[in-house]
Amino acid sequence: MEINSILVTGATGFIGAHIVDALLARGLRVRGATRSPAKGAAMLKARPQYADRLEFVQIDDFEKPGGLADAVRGVDGIIHTASLFTYDTTNNETELIIPAINGVKAVFEAAASATNPVAIKRIVLTSSFASVIDVARNAQTPLAPYFTYTGSDWNPLSYEEAAAPTTSAVVAYRGSKKFAERAAWEFITEKKPAFDLVALCPPMTFGPVVHPVDSVEKLNESNAMLWKVASGEALPVARVPFWIDVRDLAEAHVNALLKEEVGGKRYTPTAPERFSYGLAADIIKGEFEGLKGKVSGESQDVDESYGLDGGSAGRELAFQYRGFRETVRDLVQQALEMQRVEKAGAAI
Repeated sequence: MEINSILVTGATGFIGAHIVDALLARGLRVRGATRSPAKGAAMLKARPQYADRLEFVQIDDFEKPGGLADAVRGVDGIIHTASLFTYDTTNNETELIIPAINGVKAVFEAAASATNPVAIKRIVLTSSFASVIDVARNAQTPLAPYFTYTGSDWNPLSYEEAAAPTTSAVVAYRGSKKFAERAAWEFITEKKPAFDLVALCPPMTFGPVVHPVDSVEKLNESNAMLWKVASGEALPVARVPFWIDVRDLAEAHVNALLKEEVGGKRYTPTAPERFSYGLAADIIKGEFEGLKGKVSGESQDVDESYGLDGGSAGRELAFQYRGFRETVRDLVQQALEMQRVEKAGAAI
């Protein structure tokens, strides 16, 4: 399947920017959709060698179709990474669930209505392990047979449970990811568009950043947790023991777009090595002499009570997983350099 021009939503975000770079490295044309023209301009400035193959368009609100019709015009593939991520909500349904669903629907409807010389062939959707995991089952795993999640599993939360005012934002977020992804699959089934769908449901995603970040304090949520460990804060408790390096996830997205035979599939890309923040602390102390006396010495077990299938994604999407040591080292090294530059700038 030949795809040459790709729209990437959320292109100036943590995952989206890595996907942009992975696509450009393959010689493809990329149109990035972003809410922030300034971030788009910053990414262009940092990639002058790709000025003829990279452009950005502003999309203020993915719930509304305005702008999307122009954004999808002329592309033959879409990678939709843009998504709300917040636990600071007062209304789960209106602030988390409905925007997530409507954002997916708007992108898919724009793609189906596109008046392109070449039809859009595939959409790759960045979903989440949150749309897969059954937290209630995990709570019973000491008493139940060992279970490995795969791309065929779905979080069993009902819409009513996720939207209830008494439901925590963490649980509502899991619901928002499930129902947004469900909306994508239902669109394919009901509308039967010319394009097909591949969904990726990654767990925690770590690694160095290539998107515009003003300071180390503004790292994305997952990397911020590792930086807290490096900064000597108390070790967080990992919600899940599964993770993937953002660079590997970007390769998974690109191959999910380009490999014709994977159309219609749903994957749970995850590194074979599990993690805990205690393991991250040990790596940081071993790799960075200057942080050895700062990082917590607290011990922390790695959760081995259930599994997640990352092998299918690795094999079928033809990429290899990095180890946790490399991921932690590269991120912390970058964060330390960001901090050094900030301090040097403040001293001037």
